[in-house]
Amino acid sequence: MSETENLESPVIQKVAESKIDSAIAVAGHPIHAMSVHFPIALVFATLGADVFYWWSGDEFWVRASVWSSGFAFATGVAAGLVGTAELLFVRGIRIRVASWTHAVAAMTLIAIMGTNWGMRLADDAMILPHGLLLSVLAGIMAGMAGWHGGKLVFDHGVGLVINSDQ
Repeated sequence: MSETENLESPVIQKVAESKIDSAIAVAGHPIHAMSVHFPIALVFATLGADVFYWWSGDEFWVRASVWSSGFAFATGVAAGLVGTAELLFVRGIRIRVASWTHAVAAMTLIAIMGTNWGMRLADDAMILPHGLLLSVLAGIMAGMAGWHGGKLVFDHGVGLVINSDQ
């Protein structure tokens, strides 16, 4: 049941009254929502490179996975900084439990991405099996973080601009 369907609860009313406008946006478009696509795509690119390396043994996939995991981590940190700023600066986002669930899942994903990249930089021989396992775990965590982020948008309306012309 969404929060607008159960407005008889005073707690739900208080949450529903809080503004959820993005604090960090360009022309009303939240930067966090625009930036999360890059680390997500790169997490799955790293997983794909690992699978192709496992399948073919071609060293190209080792180099590709080092670059994709590094950029996944870097863009994940950038998206995480913007998301953290939104979480801390916007009360309407901060008071929703779903925001904290998304934040924990996303920070866990960033930690996994950093570990995956660091391991590849230290010793590319560890890609099989450790790097592949970390890539699978990162894919699962990307799904979890994305699910909770999507719930914030579609169930709570975070990041949406609604006006009477629409």
